[in-house]
Amino acid sequence: MLNGLPYLSAGSGPPLVVLLFTPQAANPTGLARWSTMRMLRRFTEHFTVYVVNRPPGLPSTTTMADLASVYAAGIGATFEDRVPVLGISTGGSIALQLAADHPGLVGRLVLGGTACTLGPVGRRAQRGYIERARQGRRPSPALAEVVTESKVGRKLLGGLLWLSDGSREDHTDAVTVLNAEDGFDLRGRLHDIKAPTLLIQGDKDLVYPVELARQTVDGIPEARLVVYAGQSHSGTFNDKRFAADALAFLR
Repeated sequence: MLNGLPYLSAGSGPPLVVLLFTPQAANPTGLARWSTMRMLRRFTEHFTVYVVNRPPGLPSTTTMADLASVYAAGIGATFEDRVPVLGISTGGSIALQLAADHPGLVGRLVLGGTACTLGPVGRRAQRGYIERARQGRRPSPALAEVVTESKVGRKLLGGLLWLSDGSREDHTDAVTVLNAEDGFDLRGRLHDIKAPTLLIQGDKDLVYPVELARQTVDGIPEARLVVYAGQSHSGTFNDKRFAADALAFLR
């Protein structure tokens, strides 16, 4: 099923395809799996949720369009009709590219904490991650600046992220995806998205600033934007309102 793509499924009802970023090109395990399914629990009450991941070993030259084609092949081979898609963060970037390049596959599109291109802080942090990984260093500390603007907070969080990477993890697949997103800019293609679209964004998102979210919605026909005041990047899709707002749109 899903053309050989790694995936998790849960729930019952019509399908809902979920795209998100994981460091490994595999199903999340342990705490990451628990956290993912906890975030999606409300959705499994109404849909059969498919958390779809990329295959391992994609070429380092992979673009966002290439990634969208990989997911499109899996979706097209599995489902007979258009399916609703939920894209979160970098998964939202992939979902936007998928909806623009393969409009016949996407029924309704819900996006959380994303936009048509990265903001300057998000781009700098992800490039830092890529550079650290290529140097053989644990890369995740580079992402601390997208979580907090506090210098003390960044230092403390950087230490925790350093520990979370583990000493033997291979970050090649993560670098491939983040490098693809570094070149991602859909501002000239947003009109190609035909699916009814809802974008939910926090106004304190440092990765994809709310101004870019507004540009994204302005470029997509029939798109809607919901802004959560005071919410950060991860705070947006972990907000208690997120599932309710998304489900109201999907159903």
